Order: sequence, then structure tokens, then C-alpha cells
Amino acid sequence: MFKNIGSNWLLMLATMASAYFLLPFTLRYLGNEQYGTWLLITSFTGYLGLLVLGVPMASVRYITHDASIGDYPAMNKTIATCAGMYLLIGLASFLVGVGLLVIFERIYNLPVAFRNTARIAYLIVVSTTSLSFFAQMPHGIMASYHDFVGRNMVQTGSVLIKVLFTVVLLTLKPSIMVLAFVLLIPVILESAIMWMIVSRRYPEVKLDLSLFNWKTMRQIFSFSIFVLVLNIGIQLSFQTDSLVIGKLLDINQIPYYAVANTIMVYAMQFVIGIAAVVMPMATKLQSQGKQDQLKRLFFKWSKITLSLTLLGSLFLIIFGPELIRAWIGASFAKPAGIVLQVLMVSALVFLPVRGVALPILMGIGKPGYATVAFLLAGVLNLFLSVLLARPLGLLGVAVGTAIPNVFFGVALLIICARELNFRIREYLLRVVMLPLVGAIPVAAVLVWCDRGLHLSGLPGITLAFVMAAAVFVSVWCGFVYRADRDVNVGELFQGLRQRVFS
Repeated sequence: MFKNIGSNWLLMLATMASAYFLLPFTLRYLGNEQYGTWLLITSFTGYLGLLVLGVPMASVRYITHDASIGDYPAMNKTIATCAGMYLLIGLASFLVGVGLLVIFERIYNLPVAFRNTARIAYLIVVSTTSLSFFAQMPHGIMASYHDFVGRNMVQTGSVLIKVLFTVVLLTLKPSIMVLAFVLLIPVILESAIMWMIVSRRYPEVKLDLSLFNWKTMRQIFSFSIFVLVLNIGIQLSFQTDSLVIGKLLDINQIPYYAVANTIMVYAMQFVIGIAAVVMPMATKLQSQGKQDQLKRLFFKWSKITLSLTLLGSLFLIIFGPELIRAWIGASFAKPAGIVLQVLMVSALVFLPVRGVALPILMGIGKPGYATVAFLLAGVLNLFLSVLLARPLGLLGVAVGTAIPNVFFGVALLIICARELNFRIREYLLRVVMLPLVGAIPVAAVLVWCDRGLHLSGLPGITLAFVMAAAVFVSVWCGFVYRADRDVNVGELFQGLRQRVFS
């Protein structure tokens, strides 16, 4: 698991590095108004992704189950059924997206100078979204085989291609139409390369659409409907704020919020790097009847995820505005910085549970209450953001997002405790207590670096993080994990050494 999760994290680091470079680069070439228009387009068309109906997560669950027991005919029937569903959904997505263009142009008063370009960019993004559904099929197959390293290598190459094309094409023609075209290229390349890998590594996998089965589709749909509800909640929680700001505030304000939200989303993706491996592992343990190991899986990775969240969140709460100043510019430091601080406070509760409890519930086939809780959190997010946007501006939108995040984290923990048969008190004592105590010296070092040493700029921020990370490693090895029954530090480092030198 460490190898697969590590490869997920390396992909995330590559993605974050590309965003660190591309976001200010894109802002500089497009300006706030045109970039705000682009964010409106991607946020609005993002709802087309809901038409996927949760098929990707469902496909991983059922393919993993069939592969783990060696039932390859059933597995290929599942693959064919999912592929057929992707093709149908892709066609529906394109037709719906084209139809919604009229509504999009009526809701938002787009700048006249970018109106025609925005229309073309919108249609390219809709086409990309439609193609991306079927392109997810090899992703799901490789995840089901726990082949995260191979999958992530391809995706890392895709990230580099995206950076290259963005820099070259945006330099030649600074337009959101160019950004839309750049999104299309990796989808096609990734899909082609991954299908070649699947065909060579897993000869038992056969993509034969004639195996499409309506009974299997109903079975997949019975699970994926919960994932659809989950995806609606995610969309409402993290992709709707730009639409609220564009409607109630000003398009020029969207980039300020987007910068902070991008950091929050990448932090979430970092823990999802754990979730992507935890879910199929939970399915495998559930299929084999290993309930004790399933429970230990939850506690072990909950503690690891909480620990990493503490380090990252404390750093961003204290140095977030200065990081944004060094990254984007002084004009973004205050408005985007306070949004980031509010979001990261909620992340302390939200991310550890989102990263472990949710994928375990999905993996064992108990998604019902969790998905409803996420949907309610998303609706509450939209309501509070609309309510607070005008009186409090960007801060109100951030608060409207943070409160539901905390609500969802607490609710999900309660749901998971019931399904895995543990008490909240056990979770607090076994997972939360020692990391919170260990976080005190880490926070003290960061505050000293900020207010005592007055570290600033990228070199200063890097030094502060290195110092905090050094204290973190020392405290966690010597105190938090020293006698931990879930996380064995010796085994952890031994495993890492074997991965590095093998």
C-alpha cells in the first residue's frame, strides 16, 4: 500500500508543481477578467461530470471483487457494461452541454470582448468532458489491479505535456480557447497509452462490447447512484463557489477565491491519494471476511492522514497569505489568504475522515448514509455561501464552505463508527489525542518563524516548512508513533528503505 500511495503522492506533487507554475503564468497572460470567465466555464460545465453516475467508483469496486476471486468472465462482463455506459453517458453529456450553452450565456453577463471566444472554449470543454468518460475505463481497470504506479507514471507524463502545451500555445495566443484545447490533448493521450498498458499487463482483460449486460448494468447502477449523490455533494462543496461569486459579487473576484480553493482542493487530492488505495483494499478484505484487518486498516490510515493534515493545515493557516504573496503576488495575499485560512481550519476535521472513512464505506458497499451526508453538506454550502456572499464578500463564501465541511466530517465519522463497530471515544483516544498533543510544538515553531524570525518570501517560507517538518518527524517518531499499536515506525522505515533501494 505504501508503494501505491507513494506513487499517488508523487503524482500529486507533480500536479501541484505544475499548478504552482501555471496558475500565475495563466493569470499574467489572461488577466483577472478573462481568467475569471474561464473559471466560470469550467465550474458550470463541471456539473456535466455528474452524468457519469458514479460508474468509475462502482467499476473499481466490482472489477476488484471479480479479479480478487479470479472470476474473469464476470470481470469482462463488468468491463464491457461499464464501457457501454460510458459511451452512452458521453453522448448524453455532449447533447446536454450544448443545450446548456444558451442558459449559461443568459445567466452570466460575460465581457463582450471574450464572448465569442468563451462560446468556443465552452464547446471544447463540453467535448472534452464527453470524451473523458470512456477514457476513465483503463484508469478503473489499473486501480482494480492495484497498478497505481503504472497509472500514475502515465498521468505524470500527461501533466508535463499539459504544462508544455500551455506555455507554448498561451504564449503564442493568450486566449481561454487555447486553455480549452490544452485540456483535450491529455485525455486522448492518456487513454491510448493506458489501454496499451492494460492489454500487455493483463491479457485476461477483454474489452468486448458484445458482453454488455443489462442485469450487470442494474447492479452497477444500484451502487453508482450513491456515488452520483456523493459527486453532487462534492460539486456543490468545491465547484459552486465560483458560480456564486460570479453571480452575486464580480467575475474579477473569482480568481482570488480560486487561488485559495485550489490549494484546498490539492490538499484534498493528497489525502485522496490514500483513499484511492484504501477503497479497493477495503473491498478485498471485505470479500475475504477479514473484518479485524479492515478495522485496523481504518485506524492505521486515519492516524497517518490526520498527522499529515495537521502538518499541512498548520503551515497553511500560519503561512498561507505569505505563500500566496510569493506565489501569485501581493494583491492576492490578503483576499485569498484569509479564504485559505478559513478553509484549512475546516480541513482539520474534514480531510482525515474524507481520506479514509469514506473510501472504506464505499469499498465495503455501505455508501448510503455517507453520500446523503455529503449531499446535505453540499446543499448547506450553497445556501450559506449565497446568504453570506454579499454581506461578507469572499470571506462569507469561505465560511459558507467551511461550516458544512466540519458538519460532514463529524457525520461521516459517526456513520463509519456504526458500520465498523467502534466508539467515537475509541477513535478520539486511538487516532486524535496524541497527534493533537504532538502538533503543539509544530505550531509553536511555525508561529516563531512567522512572528519571531519574520520569515517571508519563498526562501523564508521553505525554511519555515523544513523546520516545522523536522520537528514533526522528531515528535511523531519519538512520541506519537513510539508505542503505537496501529503504526509501527520501524516497519514503516524498513518498508521505505526496501522500496528505495530495491
